[in-house]
Amino acid sequence: MIPASPADIPADVLIVEDDPIIAIDFEDRLLGFGVSSVRTVGSVAQALDAIARRAPDFALLDVELIREKSFAIAERLAALEIPFVFVTGYGAETSIPAQFASRPRLQKPCSSDALEAALQARGG
Repeated sequence: MIPASPADIPADVLIVEDDPIIAIDFEDRLLGFGVSSVRTVGSVAQALDAIARRAPDFALLDVELIREKSFAIAERLAALEIPFVFVTGYGAETSIPAQFASRPRLQKPCSSDALEAALQARGG
């Protein structure tokens, strides 16, 4: 894979992930790709608060959080025209609302190449 130029990589990425090990792995890889700021939250409320405080350039959304799904975050990001991808460990059986059916998804665990490609494509 051709190394990304800094212009291809978003500066600020929001990770919405309730598993700390997975969140740290994503954070390490994103920083390795040249992302300058990575923020991690584990719930819908935390994510909406983080977006309100400072809109990210890109977001990774775990679909299945502990007691909730991340679709309210997806709606907010879509309204702000902020690109994002869904990340799921459940594969095709995960039910995604129709308005987000065309959004890109990463399957957990995802390869670094897949993660970097999603970052460069900016979610669509």
